[in-house]
Amino acid sequence: MNKLLLSLALGGLSAASFSHAAPVTITYWQYDYASKVTAINELIKKFEATNPDITVKQENFPYDAYSQKVASSVPAGQGPDVVNLYYGWLPQYVDAGYLQPLPTKEFPTVLTDSNYAPMVKTAKMNGKYYALPTAVRTLAIFYNKDLFKAAGIKAPPKTWEELIADAGKIVQGTPPRYTTLGFGIQPDGQDYHVLREVLVRQFGGQPYSKDGKTVTYNSDAGTKAMTFYTDLMTKYKLGVPNFFPGNNSYRDAFIAGKVGMIVDGSFAINTIKSGAKFDWGVAPLPVLTANSKEKDNFGSYWVNGITKNAKGDKLAASIKFLKFLTSADTQRYWLQNVGEIPASRKLAADPALRKDPVFGPFVSSLPYASSTIFVDEAGQRKAWVDAINTVLLQGNAPANAVKAAATNEQKILDDYYKK
Repeated sequence: MNKLLLSLALGGLSAASFSHAAPVTITYWQYDYASKVTAINELIKKFEATNPDITVKQENFPYDAYSQKVASSVPAGQGPDVVNLYYGWLPQYVDAGYLQPLPTKEFPTVLTDSNYAPMVKTAKMNGKYYALPTAVRTLAIFYNKDLFKAAGIKAPPKTWEELIADAGKIVQGTPPRYTTLGFGIQPDGQDYHVLREVLVRQFGGQPYSKDGKTVTYNSDAGTKAMTFYTDLMTKYKLGVPNFFPGNNSYRDAFIAGKVGMIVDGSFAINTIKSGAKFDWGVAPLPVLTANSKEKDNFGSYWVNGITKNAKGDKLAASIKFLKFLTSADTQRYWLQNVGEIPASRKLAADPALRKDPVFGPFVSSLPYASSTIFVDEAGQRKAWVDAINTVLLQGNAPANAVKAAATNEQKILDDYYKK
């Protein structure tokens, strides 16, 4: 890994210099994800060492309560100066006036467009960037090499049919009393992204209109995608949701060695690396057929923005901290310690990174990864997860489930764009 990191090309944004009349303290918020919290703590030490007049205080909150905590604190003049947000939340925070647009003098729009991965443009609203990421992430298959070997499987699946066959050789027990899952089914994990952005496209459809304002997955392709995904449980009996307790049931079960394969993001690399006591690997998401040219993935990212609370010296310090968080050095550090792909096009294009057995599958999918233009990420996610669960848990027909998801999500889009 050190050789890989040393080989990454230099580049990215350099830190701006600001003078302060007196020492200043700024507050940084992010949700409580162990590897990210630890990484930020270390980065703060580095930042403060070269900026002795600035103190950065990090505060963390459980994921489920995080967005609401930010939404209730910032308007009251409390909370963070710099905040970490999921890109899908940005429309609501920008519309509510919680975030300041990034000053173009320090973050030139043209340079940002050219320096960052294409998906980052979904963070630009009304021609302005209000936040920027340190890293981006895509999805891939994590697989248990020990379970593969025990089942006589020589290589990870390249097609969905191969995934079904391989998972069928691994699964042990009968529903609902499984002892080992072939595939870690979890609709509210990363699976609903796979269904919406990958399977719908692979079956010949499009999830949304080009401008993101209209749902277009209520189609034959959408029904085929929903049917294929829910069949993993209902027809092929490869697994069951919530096999382990907790918010990350599928990942925790994989780390415990009880699942042959899961779909997860590059952000999970270090968590799996530190927890798994078996040999594991990463493979690109499968395609429909061996000769298929339709490759798709879902790209997402968390961004750092400056809230309206930051003024005067706090604003100057916040800008300096944000430039540090998006610098090339920080992006390399984030890759090594969190596992997310550098947001810089130049860093992500490094040949050594593309050839890396763990990072390579994620990086190689960047050119064909789509980032959904969310307007209410939580509400849109709920529309999908609820629809999937009606098939898995209530026996609803896939076509009816897709229609319900489309109706509920279109209402969210219409309500937003009418304002």
